[in-house]
Amino acid sequence: ETISPRVHRACLVVAKYITTSGLVARSLSFLKRLAELRTKANMAASVEDPGKRRSPVGGDDEPDEQEVNPWSVRGGEKGIDYSKLIKKFGSQAIDQELLDRIGRVTGRKAHHFLRRGIFFSHRDMHHVLDNYEAKKPFYLYTGRGPSSEAMHLGHLIPFLFTKHLQDVFDVPLVVQLTDDEKFLWKDMTLEESYRLAYENAKDIIACGFDVNKTFIFSDLDYVSQEPMFYRNILKVRKCVTFNQVKGIFGFTDSDSTGLSSEIAAEPILVMEYLLWFREDCFSCSASCSFVQQFLPKYIR
Repeated sequence: ETISPRVHRACLVVAKYITTSGLVARSLSFLKRLAELRTKANMAASVEDPGKRRSPVGGDDEPDEQEVNPWSVRGGEKGIDYSKLIKKFGSQAIDQELLDRIGRVTGRKAHHFLRRGIFFSHRDMHHVLDNYEAKKPFYLYTGRGPSSEAMHLGHLIPFLFTKHLQDVFDVPLVVQLTDDEKFLWKDMTLEESYRLAYENAKDIIACGFDVNKTFIFSDLDYVSQEPMFYRNILKVRKCVTFNQVKGIFGFTDSDSTGLSSEIAAEPILVMEYLLWFREDCFSCSASCSFVQQFLPKYIR
């Protein structure tokens, strides 16, 4: 039914130091035999620097001087080509037609983050507006990976925008603090990542969200307290292969096995939040950075 916090944290400590390559070497030795059966031509075509991260799969594989992924952003000579990013990741541009519709449906001018292009891309925003017009309930989801004691302006942008969305649509909000993920990614102890999550929660609360419709949680706390959450994680894990995770997130064989992102993607599923909000929620709208917008696609 539940995992004790001590057992869950012990599992994270183990997962942090086990790489995909180490796991494969010990339990999937038949891959070596399959590789030997490849022709030299195929092997040469598939050679890749194991120390270099792949950009998440989004559409085309043509050479690109710019690199945008969850770990780094590097532009070309003319900076970031946003139209190329939209094409590569398969999202849609936020155009004037969408801005006008937001104004008509909500009765309020679209947020200046949208009008000024700070948020430049979306997935299924028209579907969210359809639900709002049809009075079908939905909820908002965003999150924070706690890596510093205080959040700077860049960290706050998605929360300021989400605050606006909650005010406009008058809907519940789920905020996930991925302290477990930061422990796996960063050179920090589990206790430190948990402490930073608590400190960051203070900054998030200070944004002024509706206290009656906002649920903020730490992964380290919630996974051990809510059986439905862990069950949903397992359902996602069963449907996703190592190759899919590597293709979507750009992981390499040298990365920790604990980095698989079912926990970060799981809040897009609705089931366990119904008890918190005491109302029906049929869909989720997520506010996130561009390189994280493949989470909804991943969970689907």
